[in-house]
Amino acid sequence: MGINKYKLIILDRDGVINFDSKEYIKSPAEWTAIPGSLQAIAKLNQAGFLVAIASNQSGIARGLFTEQTLREIHKTMTTALAKVGGHLDAISYCPHHPDDNCACRKPKPKMLQDLMQQFHVTPAETLFIGDRDTDEQAAQAAGCDVILVTTEKSFSAIVDELLA
Repeated sequence: MGINKYKLIILDRDGVINFDSKEYIKSPAEWTAIPGSLQAIAKLNQAGFLVAIASNQSGIARGLFTEQTLREIHKTMTTALAKVGGHLDAISYCPHHPDDNCACRKPKPKMLQDLMQQFHVTPAETLFIGDRDTDEQAAQAAGCDVILVTTEKSFSAIVDELLA
């Protein structure tokens, strides 16, 4: 897979950039970057790629945290990212409960499609990196390529391979 064909790299957040939690990431203090993930985003930035996030955040609909708290979590993430020379071009999230049957919650492709439209790129110019089957399904429905992070292969290892 030649990375040079891509213009936009879309990332899932929990499990790719930061450690996930079955109890949800409910505050900035609970957000912890996976080692190497922020540096991997900075490498993508330096290589000229647009980098965005598409993340399901049903903790909002579940009443576990507010959208303001989510903005604070994202501020913690972007501040840490800036310290290693990286940035995000966009952050998209679905605040709905899985039972809401909304159009934006992955595995539906709307978040990915909206990001592609925002940056005027085609599915062929987009790579999605996630860690769940729903991420893979969303990417396939959006028509873009996908790579799943596994316990054996971290996001930073994937980026190093792609940029090699």
